[in-house]
Amino acid sequence: MDKSKVITAYQRGFLTARECGQILGVEELQLQSLLAVEEGRSGSRRPVPGNDSLETGS
Repeated sequence: MDKSKVITAYQRGFLTARECGQILGVEELQLQSLLAVEEGRSGSRRPVPGNDSLETGS
């Protein structure tokens, strides 16, 4: 299955992060990297699970 289609399914809420990682055969850190790359391509603003950092405006 095409990686971008799996990531798109995750971004649309059809898959959990864990399911997405299992389908792609990657560990959590690799999954976060893939999601960040895909987010950059699509311009999506969905937060990466496990990334609890807060952005500040200062």
